[in-house]
Parts: sequence; structure tokens; C-alpha cells
Amino acid sequence: MASRRNVQYSRLSTDDDDEYDGSSSRRYDPRFDYSPKAFDKIPWKSIALALFLLCLGLLLLFLSLFIFTGHMGGETAQAFGLLVLGILAFLPGFYETRIAYYSWRGAEGYRFASIPDY
Repeated sequence: MASRRNVQYSRLSTDDDDEYDGSSSRRYDPRFDYSPKAFDKIPWKSIALALFLLCLGLLLLFLSLFIFTGHMGGETAQAFGLLVLGILAFLPGFYETRIAYYSWRGAEGYRFASIPDY
């Protein structure tokens, strides 16, 4: 059986307004201050990282393909390792690059704000 602890609770203050009445007397909260310029900031570092991951993933996938087909020396275990690493690098790189490309083209529903900024 769970033991009861002697915890002393206190009432919350009543000066906080939980209901929104539309008046401008509320405090300014910067969390909800969104401007279109904030959405259009281009995260260059993230796009560079996405392109790097895309190229690295493609390189690893091609290397594994060449080992599988016998055009390059190596064992099958090495090819499977390169295949897994290539998939792990290619997928996030392709995803972020696709979002960046569609945002640049101005496609509906795609914004640079969808890409995390570092």
C-alpha cells in the first residue's frame, strides 16, 4: 500500500486571468508573436547539413551497390554495412532537402520554418 505523505498544499493566486476577453490589458507574451518574416528566415547551416547527408548517403549507397554487383572488391558483410549507413544518411538528408526545395519554390504548405535551425 502506498504511504501517505504529509504535503501542505496552498491555494493558487486568483489574480491570473484564465479567460480571454479580447481586451488589450493582457501582458505581452512573445511566444505568440509570429511574423511572416520569422517564417521566411532561411536556415543555411541546416540546408548545408542536409545536402551533406544526402551526398554522403548516395555515396555509401553506390559503394554498397558496387560491392553487391562485384564491380568493386569487398565482402557481402561490408556491403550490408554500407547499405545500412547509406540509408541512415540518405533519408534525413533527402527529407530536409525536399522541404528546403519546396519552400524555395513557394509550394503550398512548405516553409523554411519547418527545418530546424542550428
